[in-house]
Amino acid sequence: MKLYYTPGACSLSPHIALRESGLSFELEQVDLKAKKLKDGGDYLAVNPKGYVPALALDSGEVLTEGAIIVQYIADKVPASKLAPAAGTTERLRLQEWLHFIATELHKGFGPINHPKSSDELKQAFRERLEARFAILSKGLEGKSFLLGDTFTVADGYAFYTLRNLRRLDEQALDRSPALKGYFERVGARPAVKAALAAEGLS
Repeated sequence: MKLYYTPGACSLSPHIALRESGLSFELEQVDLKAKKLKDGGDYLAVNPKGYVPALALDSGEVLTEGAIIVQYIADKVPASKLAPAAGTTERLRLQEWLHFIATELHKGFGPINHPKSSDELKQAFRERLEARFAILSKGLEGKSFLLGDTFTVADGYAFYTLRNLRRLDEQALDRSPALKGYFERVGARPAVKAALAAEGLS
């Protein structure tokens, strides 16, 4: 398998999942602005959507969309417990979190960072994003991870969004002990440290 990634982008989530799974994989860096691979190849020929992540399977097929990719990785190694078994209520809870993280947290940063957004609009979106992160915080009450005591692929994706939150507001995690503790817990995992190091991230 080959993961197409950009350092610090949302491809960090499947990168973490791959390292947690123990599966063998390669990394291929993508210049998102130029839509080029490091060797000059055309990334659009790999993923016409033009963004990361993309996961090239050994069969030659390519998967896109992070929330789908991480579930594929988890299902390849059931013993890793990166996702509950398909067809269970617990799996639906995982998918619920993945969908929430993708649509309400991850995508929530876009309007704030858009150069054409007015200051007033940016503030409104920041307030909405803060409310969404409060939901994440509440979901962690009494738990080490989103689904309980076991790390899952949803936690890797949430970790990515918390990195973005910290970049947007350096004090945001300090104001939320639950999110700060969670962020530190996930960040301390060897697989997470390895993914960050491989992407040249602190």
